[in-house]
Amino acid sequence: MKFTIIATLVASAHAHSIFQKLSINGAEQAQLVGLRAPKEPNPVYNVNDAQLACGIRGTQSDKILSVKAGDKIGAWWGHVMGGAQRPNDPDHPIAASHKGPISTYMARVDNAATASPTGLKWFKIHEDAFNTATGKWGVDNMIANKGWAYANIPTCLAPGQYLLRQELIALHSAYSSMGAQFYQSCAQLNVSSARTFVPSQTVSIPSAYQQNDPSILIQIWVNSVPDNGRKPYQAPGPRPMACP
Repeated sequence: MKFTIIATLVASAHAHSIFQKLSINGAEQAQLVGLRAPKEPNPVYNVNDAQLACGIRGTQSDKILSVKAGDKIGAWWGHVMGGAQRPNDPDHPIAASHKGPISTYMARVDNAATASPTGLKWFKIHEDAFNTATGKWGVDNMIANKGWAYANIPTCLAPGQYLLRQELIALHSAYSSMGAQFYQSCAQLNVSSARTFVPSQTVSIPSAYQQNDPSILIQIWVNSVPDNGRKPYQAPGPRPMACP
């Protein structure tokens, strides 16, 4: 490992992040309203940890947010709770070194405010992984969007209550086992829809990932640049669902 890489990793070791606010079609909700989020910007490392579902236990809103199928949902990430840790914080919304994909999942529940995040049937609705042409990761796009990462509620989705989970995986140290960092929070949604589609291709979280998955145990640094050598990269888990 080259010294330049090690120095970068050490310098950004605590440059973590929290998904802590939601927007619906551009309308920002108050911080933590409708969310289950960690209190501190710390990741999960073990893919078998139950907290991989909605993040390290912290705060849980009693609100369920009303959305419609097709709505554009925004997840806002900040270095610490509230956003920047200090004025001109260079690691807000997250350190630029923390390259990796951002994926959004949903799971149907009876009551979004009280449902346990474990034992659910999750399906992916969107992912922003890696662009081989530009060398940009989903995290790069989130930083460029000032902390916002977006996904659309599928237009065909059946009405009901759901948890929406957005996950950021930082791969800067993923060259060693349990080096990948998983950040996630869950939003509590009530979806109205005229359609009736219920995805049958689902996964459990945890158990959807393996610690040695080639998209989790990976060396993205090539010649001191975290661009995966411009090789294709597929985010772990299933591919995003498609409406029939």
